[in-house]
Amino acid sequence: MDLSVLSEAWPLYMQAMLVTLRIGAIGVAASLLLGWVCAALVHFRVPIARQLVAVYIELSRNTPLLVQLFFLYFGLPKIGLTLTGETCAIIGLTFLGGSYMAEAFRSGLDSVPRIQRESALALGLTRRQVLTRILLPQAVAVAMPALTANIIFLVKETSVVYVVAVPDLMYLAREHMGLQSTTQESLLLLTVCYTIILLPVALGARWLEGRMRRYAAVR
Repeated sequence: MDLSVLSEAWPLYMQAMLVTLRIGAIGVAASLLLGWVCAALVHFRVPIARQLVAVYIELSRNTPLLVQLFFLYFGLPKIGLTLTGETCAIIGLTFLGGSYMAEAFRSGLDSVPRIQRESALALGLTRRQVLTRILLPQAVAVAMPALTANIIFLVKETSVVYVVAVPDLMYLAREHMGLQSTTQESLLLLTVCYTIILLPVALGARWLEGRMRRYAAVR
């Protein structure tokens, strides 16, 4: 283990970590939004849209992210649509993550007894109030463990976006291992960087899960 290699490479890994963080954060946020919309369409049995969501979920969950990235980066230019590597990475993560988030949200919505919604409407609450004060807090509390697992999964999936020339952590590590033969140092820095990214996510999600469960209980 060469400490001088670690000290020289660390600033480069910090820059690559920011790229990974940016792609992961945007992809996760977009996945959560897409997943919630899809789950709501399925839960409330919206005609046609419900069937389209089911097709999307099956397509997304049964195709690897690598294939989706290849299609976006190499396939779309064949029809005249060229996207940057980072844009392809974000779209790919969103497309993949949205289906997993949708299933997590749907399970949360389905866990709330229907009688609660009917009782709230009978008491004079609007549909919007029922959604925001009754359904959403309980659904998110139930779905939090699955959502947390999905978020961590998506951040780790950013490790394949190097195939579309995104200078993320894995891209940099492969460059170093291939060109400079610094395998041990590169793997160590790669492990440290992903730990720095994922550990706060896991701890923060665990704290948020407890908060949401307490909030849902008092509502």
